[in-house]
Amino acid sequence: MVGAHRLFGGSFRTMHWYLIYTKIRQEAVALTHLQRQGYPCFLPTMRVEKVRQKAVHPVDVSLFPRYVFVRLGTALGDKAWGPIRSTQGVLHMVRFGTRPARISDDLIEWFKLQEQARRSEPQRLFEPGERVVVTHGPFAGFEGVYQMRDGQQRVMVLIEWMSRTVQLPAMADQVRRVG
Repeated sequence: MVGAHRLFGGSFRTMHWYLIYTKIRQEAVALTHLQRQGYPCFLPTMRVEKVRQKAVHPVDVSLFPRYVFVRLGTALGDKAWGPIRSTQGVLHMVRFGTRPARISDDLIEWFKLQEQARRSEPQRLFEPGERVVVTHGPFAGFEGVYQMRDGQQRVMVLIEWMSRTVQLPAMADQVRRVG
């Protein structure tokens, strides 16, 4: 009788996090379709600044490109694992040998806490003092030091020109990190 209790809802009815490997840039698609099927999922993201249409915008990007976490149970009444393989955006479950890769609950909770902490302030496109190179315009190829961003989506870069340090305003999409 104890065995039946454990099998049908006792201590054997456990849920664990597993790792799904997705198609290229299909994490959000896989997440949406898994959630529509009733699977609890988690896609860790971070907010970063990106240049879109010549302006800097905060964008959410996957912390682990091509991976989504899914919570699955081991009891008979739990959601079946089979449909995951044919879910849009999913390539396969990550496995170690024949066993699906199980992720600790503590690690997932830590990721969730970190995600909430980072949500308020996006990761900056450039940090003050960072070496950059101008990619467009008459100063293309000049290396300089990123100084700041102004209110009109331009960046200020300090460059050496004619034996002087000059402040060069440029659009954010005209500058990239050195290296």
